[in-house]
Amino acid sequence: MKAIVPVAGKGTRLRPLTHTTPKPLLRVAGQPILAYILDDLRALGVAEVIFVTGHLKERVEEYVRAAYPDVAARFIEQPVQNGTAGAVHLAAPYVQEDVLIVFADTIFEADLGEARRQPPEVAGVIWVQEVEDYQRFGVVVLDRTGAIERIVEKPREPISRLANIGLYYVRDWALLFEGIEAVLRGAPGPGGEFYLTDAFQYMIDRGARLVTARATGWYDAGKPEALLETNAHLLARGRARPPARGEGVIVHAPVYVDDGVVLEAAEIGPNVSLARGSVVRRARLRNAIVGERTEVVDSELEGALLGDDVRVRGLRGRAYLGDHCEVDVPA
Repeated sequence: MKAIVPVAGKGTRLRPLTHTTPKPLLRVAGQPILAYILDDLRALGVAEVIFVTGHLKERVEEYVRAAYPDVAARFIEQPVQNGTAGAVHLAAPYVQEDVLIVFADTIFEADLGEARRQPPEVAGVIWVQEVEDYQRFGVVVLDRTGAIERIVEKPREPISRLANIGLYYVRDWALLFEGIEAVLRGAPGPGGEFYLTDAFQYMIDRGARLVTARATGWYDAGKPEALLETNAHLLARGRARPPARGEGVIVHAPVYVDDGVVLEAAEIGPNVSLARGSVVRRARLRNAIVGERTEVVDSELEGALLGDDVRVRGLRGRAYLGDHCEVDVPA
């Protein structure tokens, strides 16, 4: 089995952080979003991971090669952002076997081994989670046998609450790429993009049996407030790493404190992640993600995203600061 991981997006809703860091490399609960995906794929034993890159592609490749040297990786650039079908289509020359497709927009908790346990007549699996706000998502509609009958993007009527989470297993890879080519020959959808879900509908319309599997967790990482919520969820679900107790340091669990973090007269938590080499001095942090080598001094922040090598002094409230920023508020 191979895996395709599209990571070409610009992450515009997470600017300014994504001006210098690709969205899949933003940290949540102590590690990049992409690491959660690669840990699962490595555990599954996939033969190769094909990354479809774009924005800041060199950063993605450098990270994967350094952090996952044991993972067989291939990198393909998507020069034109023409949608999810266009991204996956670029991997077609390198896929001649079962394939997983994993989008790095969210962090999921799912049993990928479900792919290996499917009976021969199943052509593919789409992982889903039940949601209340179904109109925000693409949803799947099941027939009486439990197979997928339709995939509908952002329905107006409550035809289904099973949201497609962007995680797919495809056994009939030949029919999938046939469907993608058919989609690319047609008219683009909203925003001038071609959608992978239309290729899955092509498969269904030609008799392929696609079924669903339930995700046990699905966390958004697409915008600042959602990234902070995901950080809180993951810390509460076992990703916490408290610091050694220091004089004048108050900790409200859960928090994640990496190696080499300096805390002096600091109050941190709940839901705070501090990356390697960061410094918090005479400051209070709540619901925040702080990058590497970042200093927060004489400040009180809540709902903050700070990149790497940031310097903050005398700041109060909420802040979204990309790498190499400096803010000094006079007393």
